[in-house]
Amino acid sequence: MAVQLDAQLLEILACPGDDHGALVTGTPEDADADYLTCTACARRYPVRDGIPVLLLEEADGGPEDPAKA
Repeated sequence: MAVQLDAQLLEILACPGDDHGALVTGTPEDADADYLTCTACARRYPVRDGIPVLLLEEADGGPEDPAKA
């Protein structure tokens, strides 16, 4: 199911990481995934029950993710 957030909310949300950037819906692999992806660091934040979970501990991917190394 694709993430559906208000366009104004999506404009003001940003990645909480040090290299924060704008967030886009989905992931590079799946545009319909229930995630928001940072355009700067590639961290993926889950969206649960329509609520973005913007916690670094909950993020997948990103610069320090050992799976990317």
